[in-house]
Amino acid sequence: MTILVDKSTRVLVQGITGGAGAFHTKQMMDAGTNLVAGVTPGKGGMKFEDRIPVFDTVAQAREKTGANASVIFVPAPFAADSIMEAAAADLDVVVCITEGIPTLDMIRARAFLAGKRTRLVGPNCPGIIAPPVSQKLGITPHRVTKPGDIGVISRSGTLTYEAIGQLTALGLGQSTCVGIGGDPVGGVDFVDLLGMFERDPDTRGVIMIGEIGGAAEEAAAAFIKDNVKKPVAAFIAGRTAPPGKRMGHAGAIISGGKGTAAEKVAALEAAGVKISPTPAEIGRSLASLL
Repeated sequence: MTILVDKSTRVLVQGITGGAGAFHTKQMMDAGTNLVAGVTPGKGGMKFEDRIPVFDTVAQAREKTGANASVIFVPAPFAADSIMEAAAADLDVVVCITEGIPTLDMIRARAFLAGKRTRLVGPNCPGIIAPPVSQKLGITPHRVTKPGDIGVISRSGTLTYEAIGQLTALGLGQSTCVGIGGDPVGGVDFVDLLGMFERDPDTRGVIMIGEIGGAAEEAAAAFIKDNVKKPVAAFIAGRTAPPGKRMGHAGAIISGGKGTAAEKVAALEAAGVKISPTPAEIGRSLASLL
C-alpha cells in the first residue's frame, strides 16, 4: 500500500500551460503518473502534448475525466484560489507546489478547507511520489527512487531528494515520500503522515526531516512516543544557523527561544527517534534501526 495516492489516482494539473507547469507535467508523464487533465482558465479545449485535455475549471475536469487529485503550478497571487477551487470540486488530494503565497491568502484557504474531505499537501513543497505505483504528484526527481517499504516525510525539498537517494543507494526502496513544505500555514503535517505510515502495512520504517522554527517536530515527537511502533529516524536542518538570523523557509523562524534545533532533537530522542548527525547519514541512521 501507499499513502495519499494509489495506482487508481487520476491526476490533473492546474497551470498546465505555464512554464513550470508544462515542464513538470512532462516529468510526471515520464514517471508514469496517471495524468488525465489540465486546467488553465481560457484555454479549455486544447490538448497538452496532443494527449492531455485542458479545461477552464477544475469542476469541468473532474466531471469529464474523473480526476480526483490535483497538482498546482499557479503563480503565487492566484494559488490560494486554485487550492479552494480544487477543494470545492471535492478532490481527494491537492498538492500545491507554488512558493511565495501570501500568508493571509493561506489562512483564508485553510479556513475554506475546514470540514472538507480534501487533503492539502504544501504549499511551497516538492509534493508526493509513490514509487510502488509510479505516481508522482510534484517535482521530486523520480529517477532517484526505488519501490520499497520506507516512508519519507520532509519539510525540506532538496533534503527530501537527498534522503531518497541515500535510501536507494542502500538498497532500501520507498513506499511513499511526501514533502510537506516549510511555510507557516500549510496542509498535512508530520503527525497526520506519521499516523498514515503507522497504519500502512507496507511501510516498515520512516525518515522524518525537520528544520528549525515552529513546533511541528515537537508535536511529532509526542505523537511518536504515544502512537508509533515502527522505527523512525530524523534529521533536523539548521542546527548551525546563527542565533537571531532567519533561515530558509518562512516557517523556519525561532522566536522567544522556542523552535531551536536543540529542543527538537531532545524531544525526538526522548521519543525513541534515531537522530542523524549530518545530512550525509540520514539513510544509514534509518538502516541501523531495521
